[in-house]
Amino acid sequence: MHKASKEIKQVIPQIDLIIEVLDARIPFSSQNPMLSTLRGDKPCIKILSKTDLADPDTTLLWQNYLEQEQGVKTLAVTTLQPEKIKQITQLCHKMIPEKGSNDKLIKTMIMGIPNVGKSTIINILADRIIAKTGNEPAVTKRQQRITLKNNIVLSDTPGVLWPNVENKNSGYRLAATGAIKDTAMEYTDVAFFTAEYLLKHYPEELKTRYQLEQIPENESDLIDTIGRKRGCLRAGKHVDLDKTSKILIAELRAGTIGKITLETPKIIENELIELALVKEKKAAKQSARKQKWKQSR
Repeated sequence: MHKASKEIKQVIPQIDLIIEVLDARIPFSSQNPMLSTLRGDKPCIKILSKTDLADPDTTLLWQNYLEQEQGVKTLAVTTLQPEKIKQITQLCHKMIPEKGSNDKLIKTMIMGIPNVGKSTIINILADRIIAKTGNEPAVTKRQQRITLKNNIVLSDTPGVLWPNVENKNSGYRLAATGAIKDTAMEYTDVAFFTAEYLLKHYPEELKTRYQLEQIPENESDLIDTIGRKRGCLRAGKHVDLDKTSKILIAELRAGTIGKITLETPKIIENELIELALVKEKKAAKQSARKQKWKQSR
């Protein structure tokens, strides 16, 4: 990941336009926090992928938010609609009208976190199998340059997941959607976070999927109910939390619970305010300790 980030920084100065692929279920948590600094004033297209799994109303909210707040172009796509994905090349020409002829290629870079669907989008744009695809993180291992039709050169980058996710809720969302390898996550923690969110924002979808007579009061009750309905029981008829958690996460990822988005612009704004306050308090404590140490010398 560190090597990939370093390569991106080296290549960006030669790039005309950046394409960032986001997961429509977590548009904020899946975007690279370094990108706004790295790209400067370079034009950017943010592709919201996997829209067939995301809440369509919230996807539209996110598109409006990203275009107004970040000054980028957005396109909501799914791999089930290859013709819509091919609109990316048209957008590139509209955003860089002074290039795109034989002697002036449009140099683009595509980036995205692991398992966001970037490789599938590249293959559709290229009309051939170039990038390896797979339903797991870290499939693309190295940077490569691809010449597309319409005089566009595309630099592909490995899926980069930054080493420090400051917002812990973003970490849970990344894990829930499959951006983090399952071997690096605690299923029960992620499932309880997911269950709490779904109870608050998608109770009817839960009721339909798990045939609930009434909505459980909290995430613990929901996990317990799902486990009993699916027969995930250990000795003594206790619910197997790990097995039940895996079922909930798998069905979220597959879209069988419904079209779910795990964050909204408003939720993120509130979380960022809370994070800023936490940082401020931490900085104040560190400053006080430092001052106390100086006085004791």
